[in-house]
Amino acid sequence: MQVTRYLHTAILVSDLERSERFYSEILGLPKVDRSMKFPGIWYQIGEFQLHLIQLEGTEEALDNPEKWGRNRHIAFAVRDLSDIRQALMDAGYPVQASASGRAALFVRDPDGNVVELSGT
Repeated sequence: MQVTRYLHTAILVSDLERSERFYSEILGLPKVDRSMKFPGIWYQIGEFQLHLIQLEGTEEALDNPEKWGRNRHIAFAVRDLSDIRQALMDAGYPVQASASGRAALFVRDPDGNVVELSGT
């Protein structure tokens, strides 16, 4: 057996509308059609997909609350890190700079899932 390609990551969210505002409007991810019977939203980022699956009452706990990047997280490259930082802060999302000194920041989505955003 050999793994040939990375397809997607699925994360749990409790409120699709709230999560859609975060992922679609603030991060600007493009949605794609899906044909599943359970509530969710799919996004396409290059060859990779992000699947949001609704599960009410879910909240991601931080194993390391001091350094968000040392928790389970997904990571995206962004063109302008300062623009996305400002958009997140304007929308009321706290951000945490990478402790390594790299051009990256971490944010938690409405359900507490950690998202890394790295400058390109």
